[in-house]
Amino acid sequence: MQRLKRSKSKPDKGLVIAIAKLVRNPGWNIKLDNYIQANPNCIIATAHVDSFPIDLPLEPNIREPNRKSATYRQIFDSLTTEPAKFFSRHSGIVLSANIVKPNRNKTELELEILEASEGGSDGIINGGHTVLAFEQAKNYKYDLTQARVKVTIHIGLTEESALDIALASNSTTPVDSRSKVNARGDYKFLKQYLADLEHKEDRKFRIAYYQNQSGAPRNAQCNVTHLLKLLYCLDRNKYNPDGNKRTKHPAGMSLPSNITDAERERLTTLLPLLTHALWIEQRLYEIIQEYISNPRRKGANDLASIDTRKTTLLPDSKYSFGFGAPTDLALPIIASYRVFLDKDYKWILPFNEFAEDFLQHLWNNYFRKYLVSEKTAGNTVGTKISRNQEIWESLYISAQSYLNQHLVKMVKSGKSKELKLTPG
Repeated sequence: MQRLKRSKSKPDKGLVIAIAKLVRNPGWNIKLDNYIQANPNCIIATAHVDSFPIDLPLEPNIREPNRKSATYRQIFDSLTTEPAKFFSRHSGIVLSANIVKPNRNKTELELEILEASEGGSDGIINGGHTVLAFEQAKNYKYDLTQARVKVTIHIGLTEESALDIALASNSTTPVDSRSKVNARGDYKFLKQYLADLEHKEDRKFRIAYYQNQSGAPRNAQCNVTHLLKLLYCLDRNKYNPDGNKRTKHPAGMSLPSNITDAERERLTTLLPLLTHALWIEQRLYEIIQEYISNPRRKGANDLASIDTRKTTLLPDSKYSFGFGAPTDLALPIIASYRVFLDKDYKWILPFNEFAEDFLQHLWNNYFRKYLVSEKTAGNTVGTKISRNQEIWESLYISAQSYLNQHLVKMVKSGKSKELKLTPG
C-alpha cells in the first residue's frame, strides 16, 4: 500500500484504497520461521529480527518510544548480548494491519498498512521500544541473524479496537494516565479548540498529550494536564468560597483519570476562558523576568523557587523565559480572577480593562512579598504553593477587595448602570 501525503483532514477511505490498489508497492514484509492462525483476524508468528521492518507506523501506540528509558535499555541489552535467547526473554510485538498475505512458501508475511492519513489506524500497537532497539542494533552492526521475536498481528481492526488493545497491553513501565486519556480520544475537544485558536489568531501551541511525544517540550507547563488545571482555576461555580465550604479553592486539585461526558461538557463551557488564563500566566512570567533582570542587588535573586539557571517554556510557542519556576506558580493568581466571573462564566468587568492592573496589584502587594519572604526563610514553594489554602484564600480576598473598590469608583463616577451582574 503506497503511503499518501498526510493532510489535516482524513480522505475518503474507499477512494484511498482504490487508488492504492492501482499503485501498489511491496508494503511491509516480515520474514518468519513459522506462524499460526489464532483466529480469522489474528496471526501469531515467530519473526526474524535482522530483517524486521523498522518503519512501521506508531499511530496505534499510546506513547512514543524513549531511547533514554530503562525499558529501551533493557530490551537493547537483551537483544545485543544474547540475541539467540531474545525470543524467550521478550513478550513480543503487537501489530495491526488491514490485510496480511503469506507468500507461497509461508516464509514471509506481507502487511498492507493503512495509516491515519489513509483513513486507517494500523501499525505498532505495542512494542515501539522493541522496534527502536532493532533499529539501533542494526545501525551499530550487531549480528542479529539468530534473534527471533514473537509477533501478534490483528487484522482489520477499527481505530477504537486498536486503542483498546493498546491500553490493555502489558508494559514493563507504567503508562501515565494522560497517555491513556489521549488514547481514548478524550482530549479531542481541547485539540480542536486549540487548532481553531491557532488558525484564528496566528498562534502555535506546543502541548504534550502523551508520554515521550515527539516535538513536545518536557516542561510541565506544556503538559495537557496543566492546561486543564488553568481552566479548573477559573471554575467559580465549583470553587466558590461563598457557597461551597468543602471545596473553597482549587488548591491541590487532582485531575480525573478519565473525562466523562459531564466533565467534558463542563470543560467545554470553560474553554473560552483558556486564552485569559494563558495570558495571566504569561504576564506573570514576564513580570518575574523583568524583576530578576533588574535586581535590587546585582547578581542576587530574592524570589523563592525561581531558578535563573534554568528555562521555562509556556504552551504558546511565543513565550520562553530565562528562569525555572514551579509548574503551579501561577495557579493561585489565576484562581483569584474567578472573583470577576458571574455564574455563566462571563466577566463582570471587561477583562482588558482590569486584568493588567489587577495583576500588578497582586504582584506588588502580595505575591512578590510572599516569594521574597519564603526565600529569606530558606524555603521553597514548589509543592507548597499548590496546596497551601492560606495563599489561595489571601489572593481571593484581595481580588474581592479590588473588585469592591472598583465598583465603588464606578458608582461614584456614575457608571454603575453599565454593569450587567448575574446573581449567583
